[in-house]
Amino acid sequence: MSIGKTLQLRRAGWDLRRTDATEALRAMLTSNRHVIEPSLKILKRFLVEHYPLWSLHNPPNLAFPGFFDTQESVVRVEVGSRSKERRMGSKGKKKGSSPDDILETLGDFTSKENWDRFFTLRGDSFEWYAEWPHLRDPLLHALALSHPPPLPLLVPGCGNSRLSEHLYDAGHTAITNIDFSKVVISDMLRRNVRDRPLMRWRVMDMTAMQFEDESFCAVIDKGGLDALMEPELGPKLGNQYLSEVKRVLKPGGKFVCLTLAESHVLNILFSKFRLGWKMSVDAIPLKSSGKPSLQTFMVVVEKLSSTLVQQITSLLHNSSLHCNSKQVSGLHEALENENQIREKYSSGSDILYSVEDLQEELMKLSQGQRLQLTLGGQGYSAFSYRTVILDAEEQADPFTYHCGVFIVPKIRAREWLFYSEEGQWMVVRSSKAARLIMVFLDASHSDTSMKEIQKDLSPLVKQLAPAENENGAQIPFMMASEGIKDRNIIHKVTSSLTGSIIVEDVIYENVDSEVSCIFPSRELVFRRLVFERAANLVQSEALLKDEQLPTKLVSEPRRKKNNASSKSRKSGSKTHNVGANSQLTVYHGYVASSYHTGIISGFTLISSYMENVASSGKMVKAVIIGLGAGLLPMFLHGCIPFFEIETVELDPVIVDIARDYFSFVEDKRLKVHIADGIQFVREITGSGAAQIHGKSNDPTHIESPLNASSTAFQAGVEVTKVDVVIVDVDSSDPSSGLTCPAPDFLDESFLETVKDKLSEEGLFVVNLVSRSQAIKDLALSKMKKVFRHLFCLQLDEDVNEVHFALKSESCIEDNSFSEASLKLDKLLKFKHPEIGQNIINATKKIRRLK
Repeated sequence: MSIGKTLQLRRAGWDLRRTDATEALRAMLTSNRHVIEPSLKILKRFLVEHYPLWSLHNPPNLAFPGFFDTQESVVRVEVGSRSKERRMGSKGKKKGSSPDDILETLGDFTSKENWDRFFTLRGDSFEWYAEWPHLRDPLLHALALSHPPPLPLLVPGCGNSRLSEHLYDAGHTAITNIDFSKVVISDMLRRNVRDRPLMRWRVMDMTAMQFEDESFCAVIDKGGLDALMEPELGPKLGNQYLSEVKRVLKPGGKFVCLTLAESHVLNILFSKFRLGWKMSVDAIPLKSSGKPSLQTFMVVVEKLSSTLVQQITSLLHNSSLHCNSKQVSGLHEALENENQIREKYSSGSDILYSVEDLQEELMKLSQGQRLQLTLGGQGYSAFSYRTVILDAEEQADPFTYHCGVFIVPKIRAREWLFYSEEGQWMVVRSSKAARLIMVFLDASHSDTSMKEIQKDLSPLVKQLAPAENENGAQIPFMMASEGIKDRNIIHKVTSSLTGSIIVEDVIYENVDSEVSCIFPSRELVFRRLVFERAANLVQSEALLKDEQLPTKLVSEPRRKKNNASSKSRKSGSKTHNVGANSQLTVYHGYVASSYHTGIISGFTLISSYMENVASSGKMVKAVIIGLGAGLLPMFLHGCIPFFEIETVELDPVIVDIARDYFSFVEDKRLKVHIADGIQFVREITGSGAAQIHGKSNDPTHIESPLNASSTAFQAGVEVTKVDVVIVDVDSSDPSSGLTCPAPDFLDESFLETVKDKLSEEGLFVVNLVSRSQAIKDLALSKMKKVFRHLFCLQLDEDVNEVHFALKSESCIEDNSFSEASLKLDKLLKFKHPEIGQNIINATKKIRRLK
């Protein structure tokens, strides 16, 4: 053994000494004819892993005295080229029960043939672990059920253990024993038919039992689950077996599992018995030998009538544990982790259940029920899937399908229709299915064909169909089209601040009619800015137009770029071509993002003030925190000629992308600063924000103090005020529950700063994105502490909410909204008037927050 292995074992609590391995093994095994600690399975694994010089494979000449009766068996321990043989008597030797034969049966604990051979060679009873004297009291206590005797008990994988015989003699006479080995069932029946006539013996596979539902008051497993959990087949067979245990147990019944508590066994045991089960873990007391050993644990699971989630009760006491420290720490860690998971279930957190968790709920339709779960995974399918199950409300017309599957591709997973609960119910109604199973694809499915996905999903969704599924009717597969006919990635880069960023051109299958009117002669192409860190969030989207003039192409950077990723599409020459020699560039006369439309619609709240500023020849000053692709500031720059805009962006990579791929251009009325947005607002003064904080990396950038249309005087010093502050930045920390903005932008201190910097008629705008209503309410409460007048626009087909706050004590009256909208409409200048109609329509949906 290597020095490293020796130190590793000693740290784990093993008492290692230099000795003759043959004598050590004989002393351990001959002290008791039944192998108790450790089990042969664990012993074999240990020897193979940690004693490589022992010849166990060519051929395996290691015999176990006491494991079978013999006086002529040979124990051979090979060290280097030397071997030592020791004789042990041959009394009672069975024909053919050689050491090699016995060891071969230990190769696969899931093989029926191996077990038949084992029980043929080994005729007498055999206990893997937990002898009756130690097991009797805790086991009989666990079986003290409220059901009247005799209690129908099941012992799966009974083998030739005397456990059932001891239970019978203790008064539990209604015992059914099953094992898939015909050899051992025949032997056990012959051994007990006279002395224990009421005990039943059946040849049966424990993973596919032939009993009716709710047949037994208790199921007692002694090493059966441990034996099934082989690395290759364990998850699948273990899942099948425990599902059968849950099925055959009566309400109030108990599953008693005697196990060595290996981590992979605990993982499946804990996860299968969460909802509607009460669980405890105890250690079977053993005589303290002063040496570390593998201890047997007893897990007791009780079937409850409710679906509540309960914490696992630990009955472990350090004084009763005599196993090595690694086994103890592993068990305690598993218990702690599982109880943390159960705490989340109990607190109603937004979690994904497993199919096993929801087995009862899935059996029948429950109108209006919505369940989220993880479908498939290791041992079940090639992939796992995030799934939402929705049972439709009652409707007048009959359902077309009893159960249907609706697949949502990754590219559309964040759309309001599929992302929000309200949108999902709309899909249910249109599907005409009594139960709709919505399956969301993600990056793990990217390189897999839809045919393979459906093949993988088919056996999984069958178990989600309600029991009323008429005659096992076919479950139809439906799919949300990606909505994209063509996609072309023109740039990909990684930023240390934003992460992976993609610029892509797409052609949609369908576009809004008002957009089609702008360029009716061709298919419309849109350019999108995608942040991969936020589940492929489309941060910005621009409409492209034909550029016939000899201007510089957007996708041709004005400066040589050093980033190698820009080589993926050189100079944009492979972007979509429309007509001979035509090129595409961003059209800034249209905003494709609905929340940009929503932000602009909020200007109706200060349209009277804007009208007065415009008529006096002055400028409305705006600060936009968050540049993105620069589409919002460029649109405002084009349609509101009296706007002077300062845009702030923290990430210089984003600024480069806006310039190089989205035609963002600065001039006297539009400037960009690479700076922290919060600090930028704090340092706005009369000498100009750009001069004080941040910088522009455009060599043609012109420093210009903010216009003097909104100023105040403090101690004789002119102080610039801002008319509009817009916060449109996503959060880099999804754990905050806010997708947009970053939580710092809703801190009371920042809100107070914004209010201080706003002019008396100033407007503060926040793009708010969160799935949590509690977080939205918290954001609103913070804004209420600072601003007296608040308004909100909930976008119909998006998760965005746009919040507006006015600084002034006076406020627009509800009956003045129509007039204010007309004023805004007159102030906005469009080449295509139909574009402005969306903005005016959005003003009608703005509501006052009380």
